[in-house]
Amino acid sequence: MRLEARNLGFCYAGGPWILKDVNFSMEEGERVGLVGPSGYGKSTLVKLLAGYLEPCEGEILLDGKPMKKKGVCPVQLIYQHPEKAINPRWKMKKVLEESGMYREEVLEALGIEEEWLERYPRELSGGELQRFCVARSLFEGTHFLLADEMSTMLDVITQAQIWNLMLREVEKRKIGLLAVTHNMALADCVCTRTINLAQVNHIKCAEESGCKNGCEYGTV
Repeated sequence: MRLEARNLGFCYAGGPWILKDVNFSMEEGERVGLVGPSGYGKSTLVKLLAGYLEPCEGEILLDGKPMKKKGVCPVQLIYQHPEKAINPRWKMKKVLEESGMYREEVLEALGIEEEWLERYPRELSGGELQRFCVARSLFEGTHFLLADEMSTMLDVITQAQIWNLMLREVEKRKIGLLAVTHNMALADCVCTRTINLAQVNHIKCAEESGCKNGCEYGTV
């Protein structure tokens, strides 16, 4: 299976282009790093790839066809801020059950304690919540995982636990992984290839993009 962006363009209403003529593709089983300075549209791109935003130009394809808008999405996005991705009114057990992801070995590998399952999101730390977001994303129908700075807010031990589990699952199930990061050491360790968004995002200068500092690429 292939995930592909063709001639992708995006801007918010009345604003400058954030992404323009972006072409990108990855295969199942690939581990791709997406790097670039802050404000270059990395988070916007993964939201488009996962179907959270609609492109203004171009298209997102899965095996050469537009992604279905209904049903379980085979492209899963893990946010940097887990509190924004979980229903605050649900206990954590329901969060996992809703996705069909309730494998004891995964919960154990992520260090998810049984007592946490009966808690609400507000009763857990950011690191604990992120473990649930990772577990939830690994349901059986996942073919691509988009990890948007998913470990940035976590302590070193928790980062290692999450990435070790993630890499085992990706390799075992041949899931495609797109890792958005500022950490080149992490990208080199985790990924089989790296894309610099600034090199594939073809924003024009001043007049067309609203960029006023003479740069080659526009910013968010």
